[in-house]
Amino acid sequence: MGIRHVTGRRAVFLDRDGVLNKSLSGPDGVPRPPASLDEFALIPGASDACRALRGLGFVLIVASNQPDVARGTQRREVVEAIHRRLREEVELDDVRVCYHDDSDGCACRKPQPGLLLSAARDWGIDLAASFVVGDRWRDVEAGRRAGCTTILVDNGVELIPSEPTVRLDSLLSATRWIGEQVRGGNGGGR
Repeated sequence: MGIRHVTGRRAVFLDRDGVLNKSLSGPDGVPRPPASLDEFALIPGASDACRALRGLGFVLIVASNQPDVARGTQRREVVEAIHRRLREEVELDDVRVCYHDDSDGCACRKPQPGLLLSAARDWGIDLAASFVVGDRWRDVEAGRRAGCTTILVDNGVELIPSEPTVRLDSLLSATRWIGEQVRGGNGGGR
C-alpha cells in the first residue's frame, strides 16, 4: 500500500459496553449495559489500550447506543453518571450517545453513522484513516457506512451481518492491530 496522505485527524471510535466496560448478561442471555454506577466495571486493560492509542496520535471518541432511556428502563442521569466515571478512568476526547430506540428512526442510532459523522465534523476527523471498535453488528455497520476500518471485539454473542475488517478478542488486541497498521503504513488499515 503506498504512502497515505491523511487530510484530517485520525480517530478511534469506541463502543462503550463490551469494549471499555463490562456488559452484564440479561435474563435472555443478551448483553446489557450496567444499570447503575455500582454495576459499572472497566474491562481490565481498557485504560492501558486507550493510553496506547492516544500515544499513536488518535482522537478517542466513545459512540454508544443507550436505547434503555427511550424505553423507560434507564434514566439519562444514570447514563451520564456512568460516562463521568468512565472519563475519570479512561482518557477520552469525547463521548457521543444516542438515547433513541429503533422506532425513533434517528440518524444517530447505530447502525446509522450519525454519531461518527457528527464527531468527524466537530473534531476534523478523516474517517477513512479512522477505526471503529465495537462488539455488536451495529457498531461494525455504522463504521462501514462512515468509511472507517472496522474491528469487531468478538464475544460470540450474535451473528454479524456486516463483516468487519478484522475480528479480535479484546480492545487490547485491537490496539496492537491498529498499531501494526499505523507502523506498516496502512493508515486506516484498508
